[in-house]
Amino acid sequence: MVEVTARYEGDLRCAATHGPSKTTIFTDAPVDNHGKGEAFSPTDLVAAALPACMMTIIGIVANRHGVDVRGMSARTEKVMTSEGPRRIKSLCTTITVPLAADHPQRELFENAAHTCPVHKSLHPDIHAPIEFVWAG
Repeated sequence: MVEVTARYEGDLRCAATHGPSKTTIFTDAPVDNHGKGEAFSPTDLVAAALPACMMTIIGIVANRHGVDVRGMSARTEKVMTSEGPRRIKSLCTTITVPLAADHPQRELFENAAHTCPVHKSLHPDIHAPIEFVWAG
């Protein structure tokens, strides 16, 4: 169990503190939803958590196999709905892996990304494809 506490600071800004590390992050409402957009919005954090989680899981699997994936990067594009209730419509992610396309663990690493807890926790209505670029 991990406890996260949050406090509303006013002006559509919140502070969230991670219990174990005592690290605090701030969120701000986006400009298109009455905010200042001066920090990640709550849904931006989902968009940040997804690639970070996938790369972490790939990293765990890579470490088990003695493969260095340092320098791996990702880009996630978040799109919000324009009609109906405001929610995340899509999270399209491209992961660039610094290994050759014919790497023997390629399929293992791609499967690992699809099993990350954040990806598995997304509502099925969220379109969340993953593209891999093998750049070794």
